[in-house]
Amino acid sequence: MSLPPLVEPADELTVDEVRRYSRHLIIPDVGMDGQKRLKNAKVLVVGAGGLGSPALLYLAAAGVGTLGIIDFDVVDESNLQRQIIHGQSDVDRPKAESARDSIKEVNPNVEVILHQERLESDNALDIFAGYDLILDGTDNFATRYLVNDACVLLDKPYVWGSIYRFDGQVSVFWNEHGPQYRDLYPEPPPPGMVPSCAEGGVLGVLCASIGSVMVNEAIKLITGIGDPLVGRLLIFDALEMTWREVKVRKDPDTEPVTELIDYEAFCGAVSEEATEAAAGSTITAGELKDLLDKDEDIFLVDVREQNEYEIVNIPGAVLIPKGEFLNGKAFERLPQDKRIVLHCKSGARSAEALAAVKSAGFNDAVHVGGGVLAWVNQVDPSLPVY
Repeated sequence: MSLPPLVEPADELTVDEVRRYSRHLIIPDVGMDGQKRLKNAKVLVVGAGGLGSPALLYLAAAGVGTLGIIDFDVVDESNLQRQIIHGQSDVDRPKAESARDSIKEVNPNVEVILHQERLESDNALDIFAGYDLILDGTDNFATRYLVNDACVLLDKPYVWGSIYRFDGQVSVFWNEHGPQYRDLYPEPPPPGMVPSCAEGGVLGVLCASIGSVMVNEAIKLITGIGDPLVGRLLIFDALEMTWREVKVRKDPDTEPVTELIDYEAFCGAVSEEATEAAAGSTITAGELKDLLDKDEDIFLVDVREQNEYEIVNIPGAVLIPKGEFLNGKAFERLPQDKRIVLHCKSGARSAEALAAVKSAGFNDAVHVGGGVLAWVNQVDPSLPVY
């Protein structure tokens, strides 16, 4: 469906701006009017990571007048494989500040507003209120539902993108004109069911493919041209190099959004069973080292995937992926005469596996809080992290 322009045009473009945006100005559908709307637009990008990086750079290059960035994280070397707004010299710098500096190199005319804080229910409405459009490139369900609900309450459109390994998705949600995110995903998936990019990985260049489509949609909404992805979900398979489209419709049974809630509790980082299993059955990386140094009779199990195990592993750990605990195949490999100690990358997956292990009767089993990351940080800093 075609929609009216989201933003009123600015009064004028300077001579320098006419030169800079000349390739836009000679497109009849954009022209002076569309470029003035871009200049007057205020766009908030949630996350300066994989999707936020190309989105911010192309929004700036396109001439969006004001860009807001929400990000409280710092640049890590593992980000550089895909987060092209940051460079080697930015490692350990706040992502928002690094992104701002790159934006200024691309287009010094853009005003950049930094929100170096965690997006939460008590600040989302205040932050969003100052912008015309929201771009959500986050990789967790709690933030996605929060962004959706805040946009519904403020009647703002937002462009959503998602990436995982070789697959990407893009859509535009605007409750006034079409479906919202809750019409596509009425409920979050069970905790641990959908791995994040940090757990499953992502092809770096996929971020550019999906991020550029997100900016394309933002430009269309701001200027009122074309047919935005409202009511449509675009799905990209980078291995097959195919794009396909799925219709998304308003669900009459979707509960109306009336307030912002506790989204971490709504989505659940780990299941209730995992939380209960881990209570009183969690050891530190240092305690695991003591058990190994004392040659205690334990059976150390790494519940990550094979490719993760090949990157870095704790000496002596046996690899049995979490899925084998959930489907029951793992139990025939567990000794009855040793204490089971589980670990993963950070502790979430091993807590899920621990719940299954305890349900199978291994009552003295424990897991390592913080997983491999804690082991590297506290015990052996010479090992790589990912």
